[in-house]
Amino acid sequence: MNISIFGLGYVGAVTAGCLARQGHRIVGVDVHLQKVESFNAGIPPIIEPGLEDLLKTAKAKGLLRATVSCEEAINDTELSIVCVGTPSKVTGALDLSFVRGVVDQIGNALRKKTKSHALVMRSTMLPGSTQAITQELLSDLMAVRLLQVFYYPEFLRESTAVADFENPSLAVVGTRDGGKPSAELMKSLFGEKAAVVNWNTAEMVKYACNAFHATKITFANEIGRVGKQMGIDARAVMELLCQDTKLNLSPYYMKPGNPFGGSCLPKDVRALTNHARMNGVSLPMLDNLLPSNERHLQSLLSLITESGQSEVVILGMTFKSNTDDLRESAMVEVAQTLLGRGFKLRIYDPALNLAALVGANKRVIDSKMPHLASLLCPDLKTALGSQGLVVAAQKCAPVADLKQFITAQHHVVDVNGWPELRELPSKYEGFCW
Repeated sequence: MNISIFGLGYVGAVTAGCLARQGHRIVGVDVHLQKVESFNAGIPPIIEPGLEDLLKTAKAKGLLRATVSCEEAINDTELSIVCVGTPSKVTGALDLSFVRGVVDQIGNALRKKTKSHALVMRSTMLPGSTQAITQELLSDLMAVRLLQVFYYPEFLRESTAVADFENPSLAVVGTRDGGKPSAELMKSLFGEKAAVVNWNTAEMVKYACNAFHATKITFANEIGRVGKQMGIDARAVMELLCQDTKLNLSPYYMKPGNPFGGSCLPKDVRALTNHARMNGVSLPMLDNLLPSNERHLQSLLSLITESGQSEVVILGMTFKSNTDDLRESAMVEVAQTLLGRGFKLRIYDPALNLAALVGANKRVIDSKMPHLASLLCPDLKTALGSQGLVVAAQKCAPVADLKQFITAQHHVVDVNGWPELRELPSKYEGFCW
């Protein structure tokens, strides 16, 4: 198939690479010229394991190109996938302006094309959004059957997104009335085993999953805090709890440590709880997910600031390993606070390439930490120095290398559970254990 993909961020870039590997011809579309130029060179605009090989191979086979022109992309394809961002507004409400803008452009281009087309929405949106947007912007095209619209939620985790695309933990596709899409679409795009539901249900599944993920992280962190206060190793508690695979589900998020962050969980929890409040529905636990996450961050800050150390080294700045995503990363907040309180701060994160950051990721740094470049150390030895508190947020350096440079004058705080750090000659302290 000839497929256009609107939005070349994490979801769009991975979707493009994986569909091209299946033999589809891909036209990427983005308003950021830098992303378009990277795609046309077969270079991913973000760090994601396995993605660069996919894009380079697709480029070499002539299956991948990108443009800033919506009309050009629509004219050259029969199916379009919308993967643009849906960030939070200041109030916590969902901002659909990027989706509406893209869909409006697509509709205008399709009216000139006058050939049948399929539109697949992958942007995370609250239930009712697909229906409202199509009714407002695409109803005429759907009425004359020139357009089919589907909602296809993504369940891609940053740092494992390529593997998740090819072996999804869950596959759901929404249609207007829950009717099954054509056999060709089911086989080549959605997967023949995908559950077919209506738009609203497909939209809600994404929020239900992300709210559940956020709930699991918060629960583990709260147990970690109270366990720490009582002298209990909460990791041992969680390991025992997760042995019950019949009732306690997956152990994936059940690890006390870093506050949750990134581009999905905070934003989607805000959107869901804001929607509930606006409609008079009380969700006490979900309403307290973000405050509890913030309280967890404050606990980490207290542990750092009460350590008695004036120098702090942060190992890993992004919200999780194997990504360059800084959006709502707890370590960005930690760094800001420490600088404001007069600490001498150094940062080591080999995944970060400030020159390559674009879009929302770049805006985070420009607004919150414009001086980040001066804090980043190019090598581990310089970052660690001869003393200070080492905040190990991510496994961004081999333990063998850490052993060379960390001394008895250092104090290591393990944020996410890295047991090998106990082998170091420094004082060791776990965040929640």
